[in-house]
Amino acid sequence: MNAVQTERPLTGWHVLAMFVGGFSIIITVNLALAVNAVRTFPGKETESSYVASQNFDTDRAAQEALGWTVQTDLTETALRLAVQDAGAGVVMPEIVTATLGRATTVADDMTPAFDWDGKAWVAPVTAGPGNWNLRIEMRAGDGTLFRRRISLRVVR
Repeated sequence: MNAVQTERPLTGWHVLAMFVGGFSIIITVNLALAVNAVRTFPGKETESSYVASQNFDTDRAAQEALGWTVQTDLTETALRLAVQDAGAGVVMPEIVTATLGRATTVADDMTPAFDWDGKAWVAPVTAGPGNWNLRIEMRAGDGTLFRRRISLRVVR
C-alpha cells in the first residue's frame, strides 16, 4: 500500500491565523522590551537641561581653576576617593552629595558614608563585580562646587 498524501488547500483562515500569530509575536516582544526599558530607566539628571546649560561653561571653568585631580579605587567592600590640587597637595573637600550605583538602574544605588583617613575619603560599600558610577559633588574651601561622574569597575 502506498500512502497517499493529500494536500490541504491554503485558505483565508490559514492566512489570517499566520498573520495574527506573526504580529502577536512582534507586539509581545515590543511590549516586553518597552516595559523593561521603562522599568530600568534611572531617571533624569536635571530638571531643565536648558537652565543647566546656561551655567555650564562658567561652572566648568571654576572647577578647572581648582586644579584638582581625583583618584578613586573601588573594591567589593570599600570605596577610596583621593583629591589632590595642582601642587600635588592633598585636599580635603567637603562632600556635599555622593551616590554610588549602576549606570542602568537605581536599584543598587547607595550613599557612601565617607570617613577621612588623613590622605583620602574612605567608605565601606557593598559593590558586586561590574561597572559602577560615582556621582559626587564636593565643595572647595572657597565655596566652589566640584561635580563629577566617575566610572568605576570592580573585577573579581
